Amino acid sequence: MQYKNTYSSRQVKWLNFSELVIQKAMAGLKAEASRGYLGVLWWVIEPLMYMCIFYVVFAHLFRRGDENFILFLLTGLIPWKWFHATVATGASSLMANFGLMNQVYLPKMIFPLTNIAINTFKFLIILTVLIVLLQFTSVKVTWVWVFLPILVLTQLFLITGVTSLLAAIMPFFPDLRVILDNVLMMFLFLSGIFFDITKMPESVQQYLWLNPMATLIVMYRRLLLEGLTPDWLHVFGVFVFSALLLSLSIWLFRRFDRIYPKIIF
Repeated sequence: MQYKNTYSSRQVKWLNFSELVIQKAMAGLKAEASRGYLGVLWWVIEPLMYMCIFYVVFAHLFRRGDENFILFLLTGLIPWKWFHATVATGASSLMANFGLMNQVYLPKMIFPLTNIAINTFKFLIILTVLIVLLQFTSVKVTWVWVFLPILVLTQLFLITGVTSLLAAIMPFFPDLRVILDNVLMMFLFLSGIFFDITKMPESVQQYLWLNPMATLIVMYRRLLLEGLTPDWLHVFGVFVFSALLLSLSIWLFRRFDRIYPKIIF
């Protein structure tokens, strides 16, 4: 008796590709967890230390904000940390895997996607911690929280687009690594993490809204802290921008797939 194959060749190829990304991501997480005594706990401790530093600086040394400033800061820093950590490391993922790239053929987009998967897993852990923390504050859980996965997926789409595009062009321009560090530092202070964009003058807001991370941070706060639905027009704008970046990165990876091993030293 013959069984009909329910998967097309393209579907099989995609399943193999996604399975490889998942396997590499799991291997990377296990290797990272085994490097220190704290293991998985470090994935929570490290971002908490990161946030505590900024809280001490802005809430105490600069005396900014009120008693709710810590929640305001957390809902901005946690999404930003996910974006920063993924882009900063994923941009150089092809060069970091130069040895493996020369031993066996792999679709080059696997490398940034693996990095994205690893950092997304860490983000989901710390986001869960934040949600639990909010239960012990004055913040009330409302029905609009059901839209939180949409914001997370939109940011994941943005991170995938930005990281993949940078990973695709970084081998041609290695010096971009130095520039990227400074650009990320600049966007740290332009993404509304330490201030409320909606309270800025209109002449300034029109420029700040062009930053997709600033838009998402405002939407996270709007949903989690204010109990309001996100502004879907802004969210859709981030989605379209991310789709353009991802489309361009896919084209670059396909165009230079066989060239990357020859130009990376």
